[in-house]
Amino acid sequence: MLTLVGGARGEIDFNALVRPILSDKCFQCHGPDSAHRAADLRLDVEDAAKADRGGLRAIDADAPGESEVLTRIFADDEGLVMPPPEAHKDLTEKEKQTLRSWIEAGAPYAPAWAYVPPKWTEPPPPGDAADATDWPANWIDRFVLDRLQREELSPSDQADPVTLARRLAFDLTGLPPSQEMVDKFAAHPTDAAYEQMVDQHLASPRFGERMAIYWLDLVRYADTVGYHGDQNQTVWPYRDYVIHAFNTSKPFDEFTIEQLAGDLVPDADQDERIASGYNRLLQTSHEGGVQLKEYRAIYQADRVRNVSQVWMAATMGCCQCHDHKFDPLSIKEFYQLGAFFADVDDEEHLVNPYGNLNRNPSPRNPELPVQSVYQRQRLAEIKQQIAELTAAGASPEELAALTTLRKRLAKPVSMPISASTTPREVRVLGRGDWQDESGEVVPPAAPESLGWRPLPGRATRLDLARWLVDPDRGAGLLTARVMANRFWGLMFGEGLASVMDDFGGQGQPPTHPALLDNLSVEFVRSGWDVKHMMKQIAMSRAYRQSSYASAELLERDPANQLLARQGRFRLPAEMIRDNALTASGLLINELGGPSVKPYQPVDYYEHLNFPRRKYQASTDADQWRRGVYVHWQRQYLHPMLKAFDAPTREECTARRPRSSTPLATLTLLNDPTFVEAARVMATEALAAASEDDARVDELFRRAVSRPADEVEHKAILSLVHEQRDHYTALPQEAERLLGVGLSEAAQGIATPELAAWTFACRAVLNLGETITRN
Repeated sequence: MLTLVGGARGEIDFNALVRPILSDKCFQCHGPDSAHRAADLRLDVEDAAKADRGGLRAIDADAPGESEVLTRIFADDEGLVMPPPEAHKDLTEKEKQTLRSWIEAGAPYAPAWAYVPPKWTEPPPPGDAADATDWPANWIDRFVLDRLQREELSPSDQADPVTLARRLAFDLTGLPPSQEMVDKFAAHPTDAAYEQMVDQHLASPRFGERMAIYWLDLVRYADTVGYHGDQNQTVWPYRDYVIHAFNTSKPFDEFTIEQLAGDLVPDADQDERIASGYNRLLQTSHEGGVQLKEYRAIYQADRVRNVSQVWMAATMGCCQCHDHKFDPLSIKEFYQLGAFFADVDDEEHLVNPYGNLNRNPSPRNPELPVQSVYQRQRLAEIKQQIAELTAAGASPEELAALTTLRKRLAKPVSMPISASTTPREVRVLGRGDWQDESGEVVPPAAPESLGWRPLPGRATRLDLARWLVDPDRGAGLLTARVMANRFWGLMFGEGLASVMDDFGGQGQPPTHPALLDNLSVEFVRSGWDVKHMMKQIAMSRAYRQSSYASAELLERDPANQLLARQGRFRLPAEMIRDNALTASGLLINELGGPSVKPYQPVDYYEHLNFPRRKYQASTDADQWRRGVYVHWQRQYLHPMLKAFDAPTREECTARRPRSSTPLATLTLLNDPTFVEAARVMATEALAAASEDDARVDELFRRAVSRPADEVEHKAILSLVHEQRDHYTALPQEAERLLGVGLSEAAQGIATPELAAWTFACRAVLNLGETITRN
């Protein structure tokens, strides 16, 4: 018998072991896609797989040895063996034996886990082991510990206080903790002190910025239109809305409704209209001569792909040309889902493609003059300041700067938003061909497999949004599972179901299904409170474990599916940038506002046309703002972001890849942002201490929140001595190094000395520990 990930002892868990094999090796020809199904045989449906087919059964539960599936998968004849050699989907010996064991056990099927609404499972009772009663801090730990005990493993020790403080800060705010916070917790690493840190981070405005980085990846937010000339678009008030929503604990159900249908909400306010800008974040083309019907189909497909991946973790993009080959999703349902967005008014540039719309920024009517939420907040603060100063007798001259700032902030910006018009006719496009108008006209509907039921009258985007977050009559619990898995992924590096945008047949089942289901139910019970969920995970002992893995544990569980330790992974691109700016003291923590432009190679936009343009880096304090505010050019993503695997945001990204390349190291060494950060960091270290050993400790505290060890001291001091001699001999090189960046150069420090310590800081900012979340 088989013991499955997530299954009880002795059970054959169809979803965990068998379905992934069938989906990978069989469903392409014997699955949901009726147009391309071979031998009219379905193996994804139990009745069809076990049906009598003229005296033969693909799977014979009563006489397993007579099952045609077993005959075929163990056949030596290339004309009989399945999968056929030309499919290049050969079964491994282990997979064959798994299928044999399953069939011999009666071939029990189970509904696909992703389409079964989660239910609360009482957490496993503590076992008899010594750590069974002492280790769990909450119900999450009881699931983790139960699994570890069944695998005859123990959880790892708690991470050391410095590592834990840094991990928590990066996970909840995207920034390193202050040295004061680290020292305080290291001196008294109690549960109460830890919870205080958690609450402090969740209450920080930095939390919303950190969560926004992830959400903007999901909804493919960018500051440019993507296609053809990739012109600018003014959508940053939407980004500010997202940050504010996370900071103010806006319930996720409201967050969903406002984005998909904010313009349809009765008496919609300015923020709801801004939120509806989600529907305009897709890539658009403003090239003269674009075909209306072609781009109508392209835009519709883009919206279907995104909404299905973001809220359903479903790959409906696979249904654009035919029924899904692995999941119960049809081509008809693809176009039905697209029909929800047929009322979005966004075709002016397609109806009038020669209307001088191909300029930068490109107008994207309908647009609405808006003030972002942080614009309005700052404006209110300035008005209050002016009132107080006026009451105190300040002169007009003394108020001039504030008055000028107030006038600038009061000016609205024009951003594309959703506006509903008469819905366009939507047909099923055979093979995805936009020129084929013979297909069936379809009304709006969501996939039946996710629980959609027809409504009286024509369903709207508002109906779709409400259905997605309705736990009683809609897909709310399924949506909650999608997001709960992503929250876990943010806190561990991987979701409990590792493919975070595909819960279907080509994804992976959860390693701890009952735990994921409970997190989903808890999310709904909490009132869709994201901060509540992040705290629940952060407070668990599982989260607080060390990420160190012994050789034995690495060999036993290299992907950490059993959760016997924490994850260890490189920080996202924006956090690497923000960490360097924080270490130097340059970081500007200001909420919201237009996107900013860091230093970038002068001719990087050389081949960006329609119109031709030249990159203009920010020339004020905007240069040192957080990565979440960096201008996102889809075709020419900032080189630093690209080097560290940030997505172009042409499509939904639920998990960024993590590469390790020489280009990334060279970026840390030579990107002007990091060179400038190193110079300012060196200046601060030289001012903080007079002895070289103490200066090295200062560098390490700024970069990794701890003093340097003996080996590190020797290495850095050797580097400083070597570079001091180098720059003394070549003062022009020192001047060139110290001239990088807008920040003021230090006075009163010998040029070779500052250059040598700047070089050392470049090395420290390049340490694996500096850019790793441990």
